[in-house]
Amino acid sequence: MKIHIVQGNIVESDADTIVVNLFEGATETGGATAAVDQALNGMVQELISGGDFRGRLGEVGVIYPRGAIAARRVLVTGLGKVEDFNLEAVRCASSSALKKARELGAKKVASLVHGAGVGSLDVTDAAQATGEGAMLGLYKSPKKYPEPWDTIETLDLFELEAQKLPAVEQGARLAQANSQAVYLVRDLVSLGPNIITPTYLADKAREIGSKFGMKVTVGDRAWAAERNMGAFLAVAKGAEEPPAFIVMEYNPGRPELDTLVLVGKGITFDTGGISLKPAEKMENMKDDMAGAAAVLGAMQAAGELELPLHLVAILPCTENMPDGRSYRPADILTASNGKTIEVISTDAEGRLVLADALVYAEQFKPKAVVDLATLTGACVIALGNWVAAGIFCNDPALQEKLVESGQRTHERLWPMPLWDDYRPKIKSLVADMANSGGRFGGVGTSAIFLKEFTDYPWAHLDIAGMVHLEQAQEVSYTPSGATGFGVRLLVDFLRRWR
Repeated sequence: MKIHIVQGNIVESDADTIVVNLFEGATETGGATAAVDQALNGMVQELISGGDFRGRLGEVGVIYPRGAIAARRVLVTGLGKVEDFNLEAVRCASSSALKKARELGAKKVASLVHGAGVGSLDVTDAAQATGEGAMLGLYKSPKKYPEPWDTIETLDLFELEAQKLPAVEQGARLAQANSQAVYLVRDLVSLGPNIITPTYLADKAREIGSKFGMKVTVGDRAWAAERNMGAFLAVAKGAEEPPAFIVMEYNPGRPELDTLVLVGKGITFDTGGISLKPAEKMENMKDDMAGAAAVLGAMQAAGELELPLHLVAILPCTENMPDGRSYRPADILTASNGKTIEVISTDAEGRLVLADALVYAEQFKPKAVVDLATLTGACVIALGNWVAAGIFCNDPALQEKLVESGQRTHERLWPMPLWDDYRPKIKSLVADMANSGGRFGGVGTSAIFLKEFTDYPWAHLDIAGMVHLEQAQEVSYTPSGATGFGVRLLVDFLRRWR
């Protein structure tokens, strides 16, 4: 679906379906919705007066104009309560309307920019949220639904006032770039580990890099060995699939630009290695590359939006498999910064591949480094599934920026303690540290482990509870399956860096 911007009165649209809105509890129409109601001879008001539409968030009323206007149908989407109204409500309302439009066979839809008028939201933000809710809510998994699901061809966003058009256009551009990037991430995380291998991710990085003029390096085992990446290579030892240490640079050779580094954990399938996971639900371990996928999506969106940053993505990708060559509990590894690690559990592999990636990031002299990883089940226990990701950060200003972006995008982050009290829990008698501190405080000990490999402003996002929804949990513009979490958060953070 393509988003177009149209100046004018939505009543005059040639779309087969138009979307207007109402707040919960409204007793009469207002603004552009009132103009549509007038053209329909009071049909919207009749819907309200008859109690057939209450304006609850997610509620959609359907009106058939019968020739009163050109559109075949008018959808009235509920915005919820005025006191609760925000950008997330816009996304939900827009998603509900577009899903109903598709259900009714719509091909061309015209919509108001929800919240840009009586909602008093920033026009660009409102247009972006309207577009994102519409596009993201229509997504279906490519394997579950092999038939085309993007049957709505265009979404026209109408704005009457000419001076607001540039802001609406900017919001639509952001929505289009973000949504396409989220589609990419959802596809990558949805498909099986026999398809989404480290090699596949490397090819995808090259494809994105070629399109947007990025420098892409894909390191193999020998490349990593030359750089003494003992932690990354240890995890890869048991895998028949070749590992790939992927580095992408956007705007290389631009010293006037700030350098930011994004790191994504790319375990394309995690059996736990020798410390084998239980068989039940192991199929979900295809999700363990969701951090790397989110970073790939953010890089694609950054290219589409031509963000003025020197942006580096580092994706340490491998499988974690049990094999005669696999690394073992009690092995002692040496990471690329010379620090030694006693292996307590081979199922604590994510922090090992991230360790060498975080060391590699230092050469770029970054203003900030953000890593995303499905790192611990402990974070899911602490914060719940599909509520918030945990953020551990060594720089208050960086943490504030990321948390604010999480609030704007509703990809929320909750600050967690990065205290030195966790350090004794990973003390080792035979190495500088152990790769696991045991069951209690597991989310904190994983973060304090990663801190050993950083020497710059850094944030670690544990996104384990945010990358997958069961069917019973499906909500609004996030269908069941892969969520694509992290892309919109990162793009908002990058776009507002200065």
